[in-house]
Amino acid sequence: MWRLVPWRAKVLSRGIGGSPTAVTSAPSRSCCGESGKKWTRPSGFDTSIKTFNSLTRQKEPLVLARQGVATCCGPTVYDHAHLGHACSYVRFDILQRILSRLFGITVIHAMVITDIDDKIIKRSWEENVSSTIIARMYEEEFKRDMRSLKVIPPVVYLRVTENVHHIVAFIQGIIKNGHAYATKEGDVYFDIQSIGDRYGRFTGAVDSQGEPESPGSSNKRDVRDFSLWKPSKPGEPYWESPWGRGRPGWHIECSTLARCLVRLSRRVLGRLCSSHSGCIFGSQLDIHSGGIDLAFPHHENEVAQSEAYHQCGQWANYFLHSGHLHLKGSAEKMSKSLKNYISIKDFLQSYSANEFRMFCLLSKYRSAIDYSSSSMSEACASLGMISSFIHDAEAYMKGQLLCSAVQEDFLWERLDETKSSVTKALSDDFDTPRAITALMNLVYHGNCQLQPVSTSDGVVRSPAVFGAIITYIRNMLDVFGIYLLHSQEAHVQNTCGSLQTVVEQLTLFRSEVRAFALTRQDAPAAGSSKKPGLHPDRIPLLKACDALRDDLAPLGVVIKDRGTTSTWEIKQTQSGQKVQDESQETSS
Repeated sequence: MWRLVPWRAKVLSRGIGGSPTAVTSAPSRSCCGESGKKWTRPSGFDTSIKTFNSLTRQKEPLVLARQGVATCCGPTVYDHAHLGHACSYVRFDILQRILSRLFGITVIHAMVITDIDDKIIKRSWEENVSSTIIARMYEEEFKRDMRSLKVIPPVVYLRVTENVHHIVAFIQGIIKNGHAYATKEGDVYFDIQSIGDRYGRFTGAVDSQGEPESPGSSNKRDVRDFSLWKPSKPGEPYWESPWGRGRPGWHIECSTLARCLVRLSRRVLGRLCSSHSGCIFGSQLDIHSGGIDLAFPHHENEVAQSEAYHQCGQWANYFLHSGHLHLKGSAEKMSKSLKNYISIKDFLQSYSANEFRMFCLLSKYRSAIDYSSSSMSEACASLGMISSFIHDAEAYMKGQLLCSAVQEDFLWERLDETKSSVTKALSDDFDTPRAITALMNLVYHGNCQLQPVSTSDGVVRSPAVFGAIITYIRNMLDVFGIYLLHSQEAHVQNTCGSLQTVVEQLTLFRSEVRAFALTRQDAPAAGSSKKPGLHPDRIPLLKACDALRDDLAPLGVVIKDRGTTSTWEIKQTQSGQKVQDESQETSS
């Protein structure tokens, strides 16, 4: 769950180099989504972002209420989290970071943990342990996985089992409003017919045949009616309720716990929240998000029961849905039930969190995405190009890399152009592929200006423009949650504080040896058959320098020879061969 408060937009937007975000009041507007259901544009702060709203099937201006709530469905903790889950959570984490760090919108996030469910109970029986142990074990594993992927943790986790009393009260409110009914068996169902044609806002809902019936259960008034409360079977966990011992249905939890954010929001936002805003927090959300598979029936049913409880016409203003992750060549999404998944823990044995984040950035958050070794290679290559450019640019700024004259005005223009392109792309439904393309084009133009030469006597250096470019690229990587350079430097400093100094001294010594070995012979005397060139007796020194460079590459120390000078960097890689190939590109 997110709370969005656009109070610092003008300050934070300037921090990345973009223009300040104007905060203005937007007039209400109605349009029709699926099945003729009307959507009303909210009043409040226009963020200058347009986002695809699943309610209307088109891009809409993102307008936030003065105080509002946005929710994100959390995991059902009965098994290992996999890359399909990771893709959805990382994508929405990127959106959250863009909102807060680029557009200056304060985001307060809470997550619902579904820790009681048919699948959890089944797993507990299979393992012969309590459902609580199963849920807590996989909940903690999920949290560790999210930390490993650098997903910003929520302000609070809301477990279903700790809020059943709130859920019971919420169901009673729906019954009181005439939109749910209890059966003699102890079930409580939502009454779809009671809301008329307001059911069916998402594709597939209108023609739905409803949820599958439980064995022996045929007490619904309408096949589309869905469960709010179900009686517990012998041996299952249960809670007391007016309808007997039982437990909540799946869809009711997020609707109820969104309302529970009232007290949380007041406590966290403090003076930002007005004392009379509790009813607004509880009855309407700014944004609700999740994977596209949750649109129906989960989000459809959440809308129905929430609007029935609050007696409002629009419970959530925007629905954002992320696309599925597929294994390349498979039409099916990655899923626990299909047993076609890769666990997050196993994935991180081969790739880094930064590389997976770049993998996610290279596709639109709404798009389905194919996972394969080639798609991961593309992400790794993109990060490698950025890292290599930053290292070379820093070497140039320090005077370690000698280059021909730089077209400084041209680079300043490309930097301004990139800033504008990135902001426009991210304002257009968070178009990260277009933003990354703009950054990579900036890297390309920067690399084109870094042309090494043996001597640069009389050449005017231009370190300022490269400093500005590096700063902007690093800031944007920070916005996306990629701390590639920072993490590498921290790793080196934490594991061995003197390693950088050792490598620096080793490289300087090697450079002096290479410079001595590369010294040309004097021109031969007239009539001599000898040709000017390297001293033959010094060639073994050059070979030894090359061998040292190649031996260090698999260890993560990359030395690049630039004429008579050399630069170096320390890289963390999954494959020593990849580093070795890179270093050999600059062979003597």
